[in-house]
Amino acid sequence: MIARDSYKEKIQSAFRLVPIVVLIGARQVGKTSIMKAYPTKDFRNVLFLNGQDVEVAARFQQFSTIEQYLKIYLNAELNGLLLLDEFQFIQGVSTMLKLLTDKFDNLRILCSGSSSLDILQNIEESLAGRVRVIEVLSLSFSEYLLFKDEKLWRLQQELKDGNDDALVAPLQQVYEEYLVYGGLPRTALTENPQEKVELLNDIYQTYLLNDVRHYIANEHFVSFNKLLRLLAVQIGNLVNVNDLSRESGLPYARCEEYIYLLQKMYIIKLIEPYFTNKRKVIGKMNKVYFCDLGLRNIIYNSFNEIAFRTDNGALFENYVLLELWRNRQASDTIYFYRTQSGTEVDFVLDGPMRKLAVECKFKRLQNPVSIPSLVNFADDEKIKLRYIANINLDTEYKGVHLTPGILVDRIGK
Repeated sequence: MIARDSYKEKIQSAFRLVPIVVLIGARQVGKTSIMKAYPTKDFRNVLFLNGQDVEVAARFQQFSTIEQYLKIYLNAELNGLLLLDEFQFIQGVSTMLKLLTDKFDNLRILCSGSSSLDILQNIEESLAGRVRVIEVLSLSFSEYLLFKDEKLWRLQQELKDGNDDALVAPLQQVYEEYLVYGGLPRTALTENPQEKVELLNDIYQTYLLNDVRHYIANEHFVSFNKLLRLLAVQIGNLVNVNDLSRESGLPYARCEEYIYLLQKMYIIKLIEPYFTNKRKVIGKMNKVYFCDLGLRNIIYNSFNEIAFRTDNGALFENYVLLELWRNRQASDTIYFYRTQSGTEVDFVLDGPMRKLAVECKFKRLQNPVSIPSLVNFADDEKIKLRYIANINLDTEYKGVHLTPGILVDRIGK
């Protein structure tokens, strides 16, 4: 089992402050694997339970029952770690977790669950001050390399010069694959391209569409699929709900509701505009991106090589957003900037400890370039950290860091 160390560190940090940690995210992003790979040497005993098991769920319906069960199968003092997978299937689970951790100070509980509006609301209401929710996304490019070949991962980690073609070439090949097939762990562990597509289709049909049926009215399901395809076409663009409503055939209110649902299920991310002068910015519409490129491409129905795609610039921009999102601090917010006059900066990361601006150019650059809109915006906002994410150049030019795609995870570090 391949460890995803960034999540291990987040969990360890959370357990120093709260007794309950919840891993939440889309289906098939590796939440259960993260749980099972979590180091347990610091705990006296460990017990793994699956909330989808009806017998497990039944034991959580009465406090005395689950308390007695844990005293037998964990230990008498409940001093240890309880791993609770798919906990959203257990009715009233938040109350039971609160009672357990209130009574037993040395009990730590690590849960995982697919994104659910109901369970998130219960967590916020019932476990305030006792829980840390950690968002799990699909594999970053670095993690994808680790899943594919540890030597390639080590090469990327230790690479000093992104301009060294001899070292970059094998990384670039995997990187182009990643932009097309995304970072869901099962696809990363599969070499055959056709099998990757079949796995993505299985995940899309079996998990995503099956999950949303609980929230989508039967008469809207065809239109909901149209909405998904429309969003897949529009990655990196402004979301106009009026247009989406008209083209999908959904009522405006339903269209808004389903877009919100897709965010909460970690299928899409909406990025808000960055406001400086409210009279100059283009408006309050958000930009849309997908949480996994492979899932986006199965909805878009295209797995052509990245070099021959008309949407390669949009995929690259989506990739940069996801890397920024994974590496942000809890207090950081990511925006885009766009004015009525056409001035645009792809991403602005704004936080109390740092502020940076990023422009994405899916181009192979022969020489360093300067982008006036990026420089002028950064000057106006007094942003010192400025980046141009591109295909190949790794250098600094006029105060701007040009960063190749294979090293985008270093932005801001």
